[in-house]
Amino acid sequence: MPQISSPPSPQELPPAAGQDLPAALTLDMPTVIDQVALARLYGEPLFAMPHDLYIPPDALKVFLEAFEGPLDLLLYLIRKQNFNILDIPMAAVTRQYLTYVDEIRATNLELAAEYLLMAAMLIEIKSRMLLPPRKTAESQEPEDPRAELVRRLLEYEQIKLAAHKLNEVPQFGRDFLRAQVYVEQSLAPRFPDVNVVDLQDAWRDIVKRARLVQHHVISREELSVREHMSLVLRKLQGRKFLEFEELFDATRGMPVLVVTFIALLELAKECLLEITQAESYAPIYVRLAYTPT
Repeated sequence: MPQISSPPSPQELPPAAGQDLPAALTLDMPTVIDQVALARLYGEPLFAMPHDLYIPPDALKVFLEAFEGPLDLLLYLIRKQNFNILDIPMAAVTRQYLTYVDEIRATNLELAAEYLLMAAMLIEIKSRMLLPPRKTAESQEPEDPRAELVRRLLEYEQIKLAAHKLNEVPQFGRDFLRAQVYVEQSLAPRFPDVNVVDLQDAWRDIVKRARLVQHHVISREELSVREHMSLVLRKLQGRKFLEFEELFDATRGMPVLVVTFIALLELAKECLLEITQAESYAPIYVRLAYTPT
C-alpha cells in the first residue's frame, strides 16, 4: 500500500530550488515585486535585461554629421578642409563626396538619388576642367566650369546662416512660456478694453442704420420751354453764330440745361435755328436761320 508523505519543508528543498541559486540567476530575479518593469515581453513584465539579448549589427546606426541635401554635404566638405570656395579642388571634393554617397546608397537608395544627381554634376564639372577652354573674345576670360556651383554654394550658405540666426531667436513654446495668473477681483469689476477697430465697426453700423431711414426732399421747379426759346433767340441776335456750349448755363443746374436743350430742338424743328458742323468731331455752331428786321 503506498505511503503518503507530507510536503517537504523549506529547509529540505534542494539547492536548485531554494536560496542557494547561482549568482547570475539571482541578479535576474526581482528583489521587489512592485518595482517598475524595464519593459514588457509578450505582456509579461521584464525587471532585468536578459543576458542572451541579441541586437543585429545594423539595428542601430549613428550619423555623426546629418546633412540636409547635396549642397549641405559639399559645403561641409569644403569648409571642414578649409578649401577656398572660389577655387574648389574638384578631384579631392568629388572623391570624398562619392565615398559618402556609396555609404548611404547601400542602405537607403531613395535618399541617395538626390546625392547621385549632384555626383553626376561634379563629374561633369571635373571633365569640363580637363578639356581645353573654349575660345572667347580677346578681352574676355574663359568661363570657369565651377562658377555655377560656386554661386549655388554661396547662396545656400547665406540662407543656412540666416536660418541658424532665426533659430537662435527665442521662440514662444520652445524657449519660454507666457505667464498667466488668474486674480479674482469681485469688488472691482474690470470692463473689456475697446480698441480703435471696435470703434470703427460701431461707427459703420450707425452710418448703415442712418442710411436706411434717411429721406429726400424733392422740390418741383416750373420751367417754361417757350421762355427758354426766347432766351436762346436773344443770345443769337446780333451775332453771326455761337458755339453750342455757350448757349448753356451750367451754374443753374441740370433741369435748366435739359429745358434749354429742348428749346434748341424746338427752334431747330421750327426752322428758326441752323445747327452746323464743318467736319466730324469739329465744334458745333448755332446761328439764326433768318435775318431779324
